[in-house]
Amino acid sequence: AHDEASRELKLLVDRRESLVRQRTSTINSLLWRVHELDPGWAPPPRSLDVAKQQQLLMNTLADMAGIVAELARDELADVIELTGRINQLQRRIAGLVAEAAPSLLAMPGVGALTAAKLVGESAGITRFKSEAAFARHAGIAPIPVWSGNTAGRVRLTRSGNRQLNAAIHRIAVTQIRLDGLGKTYYEKKKAEGMSTPEALRCLKRRLARVVFNT
Repeated sequence: AHDEASRELKLLVDRRESLVRQRTSTINSLLWRVHELDPGWAPPPRSLDVAKQQQLLMNTLADMAGIVAELARDELADVIELTGRINQLQRRIAGLVAEAAPSLLAMPGVGALTAAKLVGESAGITRFKSEAAFARHAGIAPIPVWSGNTAGRVRLTRSGNRQLNAAIHRIAVTQIRLDGLGKTYYEKKKAEGMSTPEALRCLKRRLARVVFNT
């Protein structure tokens, strides 16, 4: 049920994520080579997607002799090239999603990549007959537990589209950190006696409704 915009966003997001996985694998290999050369040269954790850190490491490796240094320079060049392609895709995705779903971007906790994921994985929001059907598809509708003294409790479901679930989960976690309606609702559910996971699931269910209507 994709329209042109949602199909294009899904393909671009999937491609970006594929490149990110490639970059992560290459960075892991590169870090082992740097460690072999000199553990003190290791860049700060999770920093090799930043141009400044890439250039600093390139300068360090530039005059090193030996096969390990040669392979490290080659892998670092791959990381730099992949980073450029990833950033280019991200800019393209941001431009497309600003046209296709500006109202999603206006929601607290929703960035361009999350909005693009929601549009692409929904694959045509009008195919769902209701917000409840959308929540079920995303694996977000909590399952009631009616056993012993558990009346009124809910449990996790692992069915549904996990990509959609993860996107709404990111929105929920971000909103809990912010001062707004999401955090207020989450704190209200905890005050009613729900555990932290249960309150988070209820917030995700509420956000599924907001995303669907938006």
